[in-house]
Amino acid sequence: MCSPDGQRVLVLQRISTMAEDYYKTLGVRHDASQADIEKAYRDLARKYHPDLNPDDKTAKEKFQKVQAAFDVLSNSEKREMYDRYGSSFETMGGGGRPYSGAWQGGPGFGGAGAEGFRFDEVDLGDLFGRGFGQGYQQQAPGGFGDFFRQFRRASQRSGKGTTPRHGNDIRHEIQIPFGTAVTGGQVEITLARQAGKTDRINVKIPAGIEDGKRIRVRGQGEPNPAGGPPGDILITVRVAPHPHFTRHDHNLIVRVPVTLAEAALGAKIDVPSPQGTVTLTVPPGTSSGTKLRVKGHGVPRRDGPAGDLLAELAIVLPKKLTDAEQEQVRLLDQNHPLKPRDGLRW
Repeated sequence: MCSPDGQRVLVLQRISTMAEDYYKTLGVRHDASQADIEKAYRDLARKYHPDLNPDDKTAKEKFQKVQAAFDVLSNSEKREMYDRYGSSFETMGGGGRPYSGAWQGGPGFGGAGAEGFRFDEVDLGDLFGRGFGQGYQQQAPGGFGDFFRQFRRASQRSGKGTTPRHGNDIRHEIQIPFGTAVTGGQVEITLARQAGKTDRINVKIPAGIEDGKRIRVRGQGEPNPAGGPPGDILITVRVAPHPHFTRHDHNLIVRVPVTLAEAALGAKIDVPSPQGTVTLTVPPGTSSGTKLRVKGHGVPRRDGPAGDLLAELAIVLPKKLTDAEQEQVRLLDQNHPLKPRDGLRW
């Protein structure tokens, strides 16, 4: 298309056809929130993960489709381009050159640096890659102001001085055992590449990682078709619950059952911890809910001492007592009258 003065201009045309409906793949609406997309991905990734479906020959293909859909819809830049241009946005952002022509410059645009600049000499990855996406979100839908600012900066850069752009990042999610999150360790992930290849990668889990945190594995993302460095893998960590331990900040809380005799008369009890078994002293006359603190046996800190272990005692009584035993309990209550609910208020 030509302007009235004969200069060529770039026209962006929306492509509505989609080879793969990523929203349908994840089973979410087109106006789904980020939280809805992440929840749908977690459910489907667990459902179709190849390691969990060794007998299902279609699981790998389904898992790859889910991974590809999440990679686009979980990224605000990619999602905006996908909604606007459909699946062809990948060609536009991946170094392809669907548009070409001569840009003659002009007063007020590009200055002397843009005179005689050839549009077909620019890799469109510079214009539609990460840099373009970040700026593009700041303008009104359908505006081209930021696009031309990106174009101008690209035209003024020297080819030798341009820093190669990274390939696309890959987003992945894993669930790790509670103990691994506390003490650290290593897990193996199965990664579905865009080309259909499946890789197994060992990932180091730092001690003390919290649920929802991300781990970046550098240089293991998608390759750059233009020859630059590859992207990274961004792994969201989910921590499985523990049957006995819970975490509060850097402290660990464990509920420890004790007998009536141990609580009433006092005792020494063994309690497990991340650093091994510890022996605790239960003072005589201890009630349920009492917490015994073990310093430094909680969750490690990167820049300080580890948290503490809090052993919360819970008295366990026999389900059935003989008549004589019940009489002894009543006698004990009469000899030591208590009002344990005096301070209980709404």
